[in-house]
Amino acid sequence: MLLPSVLRTVVPLVAGWIIVALTRLGFTLDSNTAQAAVTLAVAAAYYLVFRLVERTTERLGGPLWLKGAAGMLLGYARPPRYKPTDDAAELIRQSRT
Repeated sequence: MLLPSVLRTVVPLVAGWIIVALTRLGFTLDSNTAQAAVTLAVAAAYYLVFRLVERTTERLGGPLWLKGAAGMLLGYARPPRYKPTDDAAELIRQSRT
C-alpha cells in the first residue's frame, strides 16, 4: 500500500514544521533556508522517536495502545508491510496496490 508510506512521510514533515513554527525552538530564524533546515531536523527527530517507540513496543511486547498511538502520530496506525522480493516487477506491482 502506497498510502501508509506517503502518510508516514508527510505527517512527520508537517509535524516538524508545526513544532518549529509554534515554539521557534529558541532560534531567531531570519533565513528561510535556516528555518527549512531546522524544520527538517525536527521532522527527522519526530519520525525517529515515534518509529522507535512503535518498533520497541512491537519487539518487547509492550502495550498495544502505545504502539497504536505512536503509529497514529506518524499518520497511520500500522507500519506498512512489504513482502521480501528481489523481483523489480513484483516490487512495482506491490507499490501500486
